Amino acid sequence: MARTYATPEQLTAWTGQPAPTDAERLLARASEDIDDALLTACYPTDAAGMPTDPAIVQALADATCAQVEYQLATGDDGTGAAGRWGSVSIGPVSLGDRRDSPQAAGDVDLAPRAHRALKRAGLLPGVIW
Repeated sequence: MARTYATPEQLTAWTGQPAPTDAERLLARASEDIDDALLTACYPTDAAGMPTDPAIVQALADATCAQVEYQLATGDDGTGAAGRWGSVSIGPVSLGDRRDSPQAAGDVDLAPRAHRALKRAGLLPGVIW
């Protein structure tokens, strides 16, 4: 069973907006993204793999909510498909191929605010010695 690090209520508090009707699904997928970004992070967990340190619990909830907020803002449905586009030009504005942009650990398109929450908690960059 996949771990989910935030609740619809936490998402509502994070965004200041009512949680979408599919919030549980979005939070589950965002939690998978957070797990992928933390493949080399070390932190104490219980038998189910959930963090036990309250600061880490909060950081993972914040990062998960930030990931959902980012996906909703970019039009992603949690599948990652909306975040991939080729070259786009509109008048004098030209955007390159985002598929070649650097990704977080685990090759996940991690929201900037999620990355900062994990970094502040000391979870990124994760290094195994």
